[in-house]
Amino acid sequence: MTDEVIVPLQALDHELEPPARMRSGDAAADLPARESVRLEPGERFLMPTGFAVAIPSGYCGLILPRSGLALRHGLTVVNSPGLIDSGYRGELQVILLNTGAEAVELERGQRIAQLLVLPVPAVGFTTVDELPPSDDNRGSDGFGSSG
Repeated sequence: MTDEVIVPLQALDHELEPPARMRSGDAAADLPARESVRLEPGERFLMPTGFAVAIPSGYCGLILPRSGLALRHGLTVVNSPGLIDSGYRGELQVILLNTGAEAVELERGQRIAQLLVLPVPAVGFTTVDELPPSDDNRGSDGFGSSG
């Protein structure tokens, strides 16, 4: 078990329940809808959550869909995962997409996505003339190459 990472959370809408993990072993915290909206099939909507966070340096936040909404209604996060950099201090917003065949009604306060906070290693890039071989000799084999 690693040490707990504390993420400062600012309530921009004090009537909403703050993001939280529903169970102690859950990886991500559920994010609420700040507005009620009806999404028609194929429609996108930028949903505010009513909260801003200060993700610590060396970490990032990933906005993920909720599996139950995806299964039951075809609701997903368009740019999944949505990336929240540690320097961002604005309101968390979620780009929702209704991929289903019927309209989806979302209510204010409903849990619509999840926030997962992960460590991010410092990465540097260097230009080379040729890449070293991969451990599994995959090379440049891409989409569909594993069967």
